[in-house]
Amino acid sequence: MANKLITMNKIKQIIRLYTQSKGTKFISRHTGVARNTVKKYIVKFQQTRLTYQDINEMGDQQVSDLFGKPPEAKEPSKRYEQMRAFFPYTDKALRTKGFTREKLWKEYLEKYPDGYRYTQFCICLSKWQKRVNPVMHMVHKAGDKMYVDFAGEKLQIVDTQTGEIQQVEVFVAILGSSQLTYAEACLSQKKEDFITACENALHYFGGVPQAVVPDNLKSAVTKSSKYEPTLNEAFEDFADYYQFTVLPARSYRPRDKALVEGAVKILYNKIYSNLSTEIPASLADLNAAMRPHLEQHNTAAMKGRSYSRRQQFEEIEKKTLQPLPIHRYEFKRQAVVTVMKNGHVCLSDDKHYYSVPFKYISKKVKLIYSKTSVEIYFKYERIALHQRIKSPFNYTTVEEHMASTHRFVSEWSAEKFISWAESIHPDVRLFIERILEKKQHPEQAYKSCVGVLSFAKKVGKERLINACKRALDYGYYNYKIIQTILEKGLDNEIESSEENTQLEMPLHDNIRGENYYE
Repeated sequence: MANKLITMNKIKQIIRLYTQSKGTKFISRHTGVARNTVKKYIVKFQQTRLTYQDINEMGDQQVSDLFGKPPEAKEPSKRYEQMRAFFPYTDKALRTKGFTREKLWKEYLEKYPDGYRYTQFCICLSKWQKRVNPVMHMVHKAGDKMYVDFAGEKLQIVDTQTGEIQQVEVFVAILGSSQLTYAEACLSQKKEDFITACENALHYFGGVPQAVVPDNLKSAVTKSSKYEPTLNEAFEDFADYYQFTVLPARSYRPRDKALVEGAVKILYNKIYSNLSTEIPASLADLNAAMRPHLEQHNTAAMKGRSYSRRQQFEEIEKKTLQPLPIHRYEFKRQAVVTVMKNGHVCLSDDKHYYSVPFKYISKKVKLIYSKTSVEIYFKYERIALHQRIKSPFNYTTVEEHMASTHRFVSEWSAEKFISWAESIHPDVRLFIERILEKKQHPEQAYKSCVGVLSFAKKVGKERLINACKRALDYGYYNYKIIQTILEKGLDNEIESSEENTQLEMPLHDNIRGENYYE
């Protein structure tokens, strides 16, 4: 009698939900009655032309007479139970390369010779897979794909100094075959945070799958397309470094992203709901609080199976992943700049200048820079590579990049000019030292030194030595005084050191006389 009462109540519940404009799928889910059975009751109700109120006021026997005796659920046969017991093994084996449904069906027949035929076996397997985990009835090969996305609901951290609460994103990654899951909190969905989270996931899994499937995130995909989406250059470079293919989920194709969306829903229940009500003070604290719940999720037995995600990963998927690179990926930024007249480009982040070959002066080039290096490209060809130096307003120059004249100038230094002068005569060295001491700007002093020392070739070393001696006596230290002495031949009129005669300054329009200072 109890079963009859429950059955009649179910029928009334079905009619009530139907009159509230609920669909058959909704009614089936909320009543536990198969959709086809729900449809039959709805058709019969429509044929009666009664209202729900009429049905609700009827007794159980009247409802039973009106709708007919509901079909009794049959106990599954032993043959069916044997096949169903074989499905967990079948589902697990299908994720391993080399196994097919037909091969596993033959293995099933060897164990149960009176088992179901191949077609019925496949139909029942598909139904079992959908019932056990509706979002996972697609078969994923081990080591094939990692699905990534951000959860819709954010978590929070708090600044202990100001008390300000900050919303943070939650990144989720799941391996298609084993369903091993990774999650971490990060500051944003921007490229750098997204790439770092993906890299952390790969290191958590201990290897690299053949492909990564992002849900058309802007941090991974610049322009979505059904056939050939445009990838973000930074994420594409990251993928190239780790040697995986990027396969963005197709727009309006729920099955492409069902797995990771299912993982997000699970995390809401397994992680979000179990976190302390106390808001963490940092990302590190939040991730540390999340990790035990994540591990518990991965080590718990999966629905309808006797094994966990971690066990399945260790047995069938871990060995199929590609090895990780020795070093972690360095995130790279990009900038387009114009090569300056001096053959250098400026990295605006650091205000530092880097050389390029002089033939690219005035050309537009692309800078690709990481924490440690700066690469410079012209039309997809790398033309320079430098170690990154965060020293503002300084130059990093490769000698081979410079034109011959510029190269000579770049080699100027006080030590070089002093050594050059010493090779001529000590008095020439003394004069050069005086120039270097007097000039306020090094480049101005270097130009004067070049001018003075070049006279050694023009007039000979002897005349230059005498000119420097006379200029030292005058107490004037510049290029012009040497030029004037040589032009007027005063270098040949050096007085004997035995005569204590005061040397007179030569007359010249550009040299001020003593009357100038009266």
